Amino acid sequence: MNKSCTNAPRPARGAFSLLELVIVLAILTVLAVIAIPRYASATARYRADVAARQIVCDLRYAGAKASTTSQPKEVAFDLAGGRVQISGVSSLKKASAPYITDLTAEPYRARIISADFGGDEVVIFNIHAIPDSAGTVIIAVGDIQRRIDLDPVTGKATAQ
Repeated sequence: MNKSCTNAPRPARGAFSLLELVIVLAILTVLAVIAIPRYASATARYRADVAARQIVCDLRYAGAKASTTSQPKEVAFDLAGGRVQISGVSSLKKASAPYITDLTAEPYRARIISADFGGDEVVIFNIHAIPDSAGTVIIAVGDIQRRIDLDPVTGKATAQ
């Protein structure tokens, strides 16, 4: 008979002690305390960057629409409501609705700190896609801010 197949008692399985579990939980807690603020900061930077790029796209879109329709287009910044509206342009999602970008909604969750286009919060693009004035928009997500500049000669918007 083969002795390796006998009913010899098996060694007891090892289990974790309470001390080992507490140490693992302590390590996980330290990692979470380090990771969560970094994740929140990275998310805020991402949201601010996306919101700034959206404003740049809205300004470029207004200029392009003014040029293609041969009608001036006005871009108004609603600081209190956190919205950008292009007059005379339909929403890309619903043709019967006006073109509005709500920066307080997902994925932005941003606020407009200031919008200054020659003393007001409105810029008008002529039929050559040139704005009526230079301007600056500042948006924020938490402590992270982004600045969007509009060049009065070229009509080019850039985010910084």
